[in-house]
Amino acid sequence: MKKAFLQLHIAIFLAGFTGVLGKLITLNESLLVWYRMLFSMVFLLFISVFTKKIKLLSIPKMAPLIGIGGIIALHWVFFYGSVKYANISVSLVCFSAIGFFTSLLDPLFSKRKIIIPEIILGLLVMFGIYLIFHFDEQYRLGILFGIVSSFFASIFPILNKKIISKYDPETISFYELGGGWFCLNLFVPIYLLFIPEVRLFPNVSDLSWLIILSLFCTVLAFNLSVRSLKFISPFTVNLSYNLEPIYGILLAFLVYNENKYLGYSFYLGFAIIFITVVIQSWRVWKAEKSSTIAQ
Repeated sequence: MKKAFLQLHIAIFLAGFTGVLGKLITLNESLLVWYRMLFSMVFLLFISVFTKKIKLLSIPKMAPLIGIGGIIALHWVFFYGSVKYANISVSLVCFSAIGFFTSLLDPLFSKRKIIIPEIILGLLVMFGIYLIFHFDEQYRLGILFGIVSSFFASIFPILNKKIISKYDPETISFYELGGGWFCLNLFVPIYLLFIPEVRLFPNVSDLSWLIILSLFCTVLAFNLSVRSLKFISPFTVNLSYNLEPIYGILLAFLVYNENKYLGYSFYLGFAIIFITVVIQSWRVWKAEKSSTIAQ
């Protein structure tokens, strides 16, 4: 059990590092994600040579995974856009809006009733983001990118939930990364028309960070998270992932000294979001405990 918890928190820490790496990589955000998905797909394919866990799927079965991969790609493009046009801390705070979008979209896809407390908590998160948006005008474009990123991030777990039991995690990950990369081949040229990039190829430094991002923060983090699920409940895993923005913000403070450039509105907005996450975590824990007692 201790090993599983260690694996889980290493995975969360690696996920929190993606913002720092996105800042270090100088490529346009769309190209950054294009290379990240390509490298991750290649690494997974290489690993599968030894594990034999990636299964060949027919086109009809592959299509939904490709679509979900496209949504993941859009989430990453706008996330890294938020990092580059605001900063790491602001982009990670905006990521918290995923709860608000999920509270609206999950009932729509799952055909269940809307849970009013989730809507209220989601609106509180949006209010916290508004405080940052309203007072720190220099971050407005980055915040807009961050909110769009959180919208796409709220969709793909809902869709993944319906197919996660059909295939091995490695198969799902490979086809989604490959599908996202395929979709980016259509999306990136259009994106670059609006946000041009002079340099299309990574330099030596970018290449090094991209390999780390792809191998450790994508492939390894995913693998560790899946392994921990063998011994830890999904509830505990999801609850623990609330630490990702905190890890990421602390890393941003440590590496880039971003705390020197953030005003009181950031901390006020962050405090509201943090309290909201604690309340929601308590609600889920209470529901889980009641369910266990009932059984």
